[in-house]
Amino acid sequence: KRALEIAAAGGHNVLMIGPPGTGKSMLAKRLPTILPELNFEEAIETTKIHSIVGLLKEDESIITERPFRSPHHTMSAPSLVGGGTNPQPGEISLAHNGVLFLDELPEFNKAVTESLRQPLEDGQVTITRTNGKVTYPCSFMLVAAMNPCKCGYFGHPTHPCSCKESDIKKYMSKISGPLVDRIDIQVEVSSLTFQELSTPRASESSSEIRARVNRAREYARKRCEAARLEDSAIPMIWRNADMSTRHLSRFCRMNRNASMLLQKAYEKLGLSARGYDRLLRVARTIADLDASEMILEKHIAEAVQLRNLDRKYL
Repeated sequence: KRALEIAAAGGHNVLMIGPPGTGKSMLAKRLPTILPELNFEEAIETTKIHSIVGLLKEDESIITERPFRSPHHTMSAPSLVGGGTNPQPGEISLAHNGVLFLDELPEFNKAVTESLRQPLEDGQVTITRTNGKVTYPCSFMLVAAMNPCKCGYFGHPTHPCSCKESDIKKYMSKISGPLVDRIDIQVEVSSLTFQELSTPRASESSSEIRARVNRAREYARKRCEAARLEDSAIPMIWRNADMSTRHLSRFCRMNRNASMLLQKAYEKLGLSARGYDRLLRVARTIADLDASEMILEKHIAEAVQLRNLDRKYL
């Protein structure tokens, strides 16, 4: 839940790894309930895209809820990114301003998942045909879920894994490093013990979490607006996940301890330049949830904990 709260606050992509029955799909489906409500401009954009493919209901003049798209793993690349003789928006554009959920990520054809890489960077997709080209927006949150191996029980505390080491590596190799590099938050979703299941726990409502998400986004928005008053060349952004190198250098000030920890994490995890930037964006979001102008050591530490699966599994 904490990882998804951070993801919602910053618009970050998420990969959840865990055995069957741990609630990965349920968590993903609940994500739209803690995201900020669509503003008018977003609602108009979303409605236009859905109307192109005839997805508006008869009694629905405008879409007011963030989209949640969950395509099956057998889908083709054109169905995902868009295509056809008369180019139509694909699932990534239908998820614009919302969530694209890919369950059982390794089961998707690799060409399909690789087709996500550029749209994730650009926030739009261009479909070219002989008679011209069409560009559709696709600014979405990618949420992916997967088992840790083919049988699903690698690393499980009680259920034995039936996969060979070579099988596990082959299973994980279905997801490329460059794609994982574009996923800001990578978390393990563990099985609960009997004691954990049988012990009553206090649970927060989605509205309580959404309120914190809204406060963090408002904090980030005001920071960007204040910076633009000093330098109008700084692009306005609405999500920390969209911060450019220029935004990072201006908005991600940290104390000495945080800087030292970030350097250690960069060296130990062997992060790419893109991975480094994504870790910093997540740390900025965690600081925003704390209403902290400065990124502190604890913010870097939590961001690192949300970024370690690419080294453990992949």
